[in-house]
Amino acid sequence: MTAAIVWQRRRAAAAGVWREFAANRGGLAGLVILAVIVLLAVLAPVITDPSGLDVTNAPGRPLQPPSGRFPLGTDIDGRSVLLLTLWGARVSLLVGFAATILSVLIGTIVGIAAGHFGRWVAGILLRLTDFFLVLPSLVLAIALSTVLPQGIATIILAVGVTSWPTTARLVRAQTLTIESRPYIERAKALGGGHLHIVGKHVLPGVLPLVLANTTLVVGNSIIAESTLSFLGLGDPSAVSWGSMLQRALSSGAVTGGAWWYLLPPGLAIVVIVLCFTLVGRALETVVNPRLKGHS
Repeated sequence: MTAAIVWQRRRAAAAGVWREFAANRGGLAGLVILAVIVLLAVLAPVITDPSGLDVTNAPGRPLQPPSGRFPLGTDIDGRSVLLLTLWGARVSLLVGFAATILSVLIGTIVGIAAGHFGRWVAGILLRLTDFFLVLPSLVLAIALSTVLPQGIATIILAVGVTSWPTTARLVRAQTLTIESRPYIERAKALGGGHLHIVGKHVLPGVLPLVLANTTLVVGNSIIAESTLSFLGLGDPSAVSWGSMLQRALSSGAVTGGAWWYLLPPGLAIVVIVLCFTLVGRALETVVNPRLKGHS
C-alpha cells in the first residue's frame, strides 16, 4: 500500500511537471522539432539507401543544384545533400548525447563530492575544476583529438572530458544548498552515513537541475563536435554536419555559389542547438519557479 501511494505521488508530480513544461510554447515547440529530428536520424537506414553515401555509387553530377530528384542538390562527389544531412544527424546526435552523458556524469560526481565532503576534498576538486575552467575547452579538445587516434570515440572523449567544470560548479552549489537544510542534520543525527545522505537526499534534489542543464550541454557538445569535424579532426569515414561544412569549404562551394551544399548542415546545427536551448530554458523555469516571470 505504501509503495502504491509513493508511485501515485510520483506520477502526479510528473504530470504536474509536464503541464508546467507544456505551458512554455517555446520549449514545447523545441521538443517536437527535436523528436522529429531524432526520429529521422534513427530511421535514416530504413527510409534512405545507404549505398548513396559511397562516392563510387554517387547517383548525380558534382554540385548539381536542387531538383526533383535531389531536393537539396548534390555535393562535390555527386551524392545527395539531403541523404548526407540525414546521416550526418546520426553522428552529430550520437556524439552530442554520448559526450553530454560523460560530461554530466563527471561534473555531477565532482560537484556532489566537493559539496558534500568539503575541506581538503573540496579544495582538491575545486582546484582541478578551476584548472579545466582556465584552459579553453575547445583548444584542449583539439589537443586531445590530435594526440588520440581519429574516430567518433575520440571526439566523444575529448568533448566530454573538457566540458564538465560548469556542471560541477552548478551541482556543488546545489549540493551546499541542500545540505544546509534541517532534514540533513536530522539524518546525520540519526546515524545516516555518506551513502545514505547522498543517495536519499542530495542526489534526488540535484537531479532536476542536472536534467535542465543537460539539455544545454547537448547543444554545446554538438557545436564542439561540428567544430572538430570542420577542422578535420573527426572520423574521416563518417558523415557529420561538421565534415560536410569542411568538405563544402575545401571543394570551393563558397566561391562556386553552391549554397545548397552549405546551408543544410549549417541550418541543421543552428536548429538543433536552438531546440535544445529552448527545451533547457523551459526545464529551468519548471525547476526554478522564480524564472517563470522572466521566461
